[in-house]
Amino acid sequence: MSPELQNDSKMLTEEQLHEAAECLKVMAHPARLNMVQILMAGEFPVHEIAALCRISANQACEHLRLMQGRGLLTSRREGKIVYYKITNPRLPGLIDCIRKNCEAKPSHELSD
Repeated sequence: MSPELQNDSKMLTEEQLHEAAECLKVMAHPARLNMVQILMAGEFPVHEIAALCRISANQACEHLRLMQGRGLLTSRREGKIVYYKITNPRLPGLIDCIRKNCEAKPSHELSD
């Protein structure tokens, strides 16, 4: 590695790169990205998240549990209803970054 790169304090460590890759793998699904957009507005029950994403409650639960397993979300139960909210404060920033990058490209480039 060149001396310039070795001394660059902005470079991510191997551990940080691994963590980023794992987070991106979990988020690499349109339904999960949509769920995070919804949850950026606050806490929601599973059935509302499912309806807003136009998927079944079972599908929503699987997606939500996966994100919760990575420490991105938390849940609480109130009777039979499970509510989810964002716990990772950096998650909205990831969505904003994706939004900015997608809005900046002409629509014909998005399908490539």
